[in-house]
Amino acid sequence: MDNLISFFHALISPDFPFVRNAFVAGALSSVLFGLLGSVVTVKRIASLAGAISHAVLGGIGLALYLSATGIVPNLSPMAGAIVFALLSALLIGTASLKSKQREDTVIQAIWAVGMSIGVLFMAKTPGYSDPSSYLFGNILLIGTQDLWLLLILDVAVIALIWRYYAQIEATAFDEEFAQVRGIPTQAVFLAILAVTAIAVVLLQTFVGIVMVIAMLTLPAGTAGFGAKNLATMMAVSTLYSFVYSTAGLAAGWALDAPVGAMVVVIAGLFYLSMLLANVLKKRRRRP
Repeated sequence: MDNLISFFHALISPDFPFVRNAFVAGALSSVLFGLLGSVVTVKRIASLAGAISHAVLGGIGLALYLSATGIVPNLSPMAGAIVFALLSALLIGTASLKSKQREDTVIQAIWAVGMSIGVLFMAKTPGYSDPSSYLFGNILLIGTQDLWLLLILDVAVIALIWRYYAQIEATAFDEEFAQVRGIPTQAVFLAILAVTAIAVVLLQTFVGIVMVIAMLTLPAGTAGFGAKNLATMMAVSTLYSFVYSTAGLAAGWALDAPVGAMVVVIAGLFYLSMLLANVLKKRRRRP
């Protein structure tokens, strides 16, 4: 209890700005996890998003190597990550649309090759960069610039979903009907992957590359138990994401544990509890 009280003191204290930054980052990230996670979950493209999130490590490793060796001075790891994320989204999206039979092979190949490229370039980088900081993240190290980038992406995603909600909902639940109505389903699909790819790059600073996919699916999956439509699912998923991020931050502070891992553990336990409750409820309804 004393540790939790000290967390709330740190949250409002001017001596611990990194705690406030982490709290704000959790709130801003919750919007992306809730909105994009709902679309990813409903369209059942979690494996595609997972491949993109892991392939990002290749861009990070390459950028670190080029910058450290002076080939491209001051190249930001985020720039390399965004390039690899968009390329991965394009390749995976094209493979999914054009070659359903080999979709799984392409996804696994990009997943494995992207991570391997990142590890190899990091190993050859002067001074050696530890990939674990990118794989697992550390929200306590997030800066003001990261918060502004998250805010800008939040506004952009909200605006896009507000403008194209009908098209997104139609392609998510009944793609054939959407095509009959004249909606460019392939373009919508590729746009969703591209936006998700950019979000993954920013969100990996929150929970890391490995755990991004969990937060893109667990809150939305939990919200899906009671949501009647996509809009409700997005709203409830955003709320769940905020609760998980805040609880994980507080638990990480109190237990001196990695915050990202705590967030995902809390989200996973809550999802499994809801799943079990849902199964038991269905059994009781049986005659």
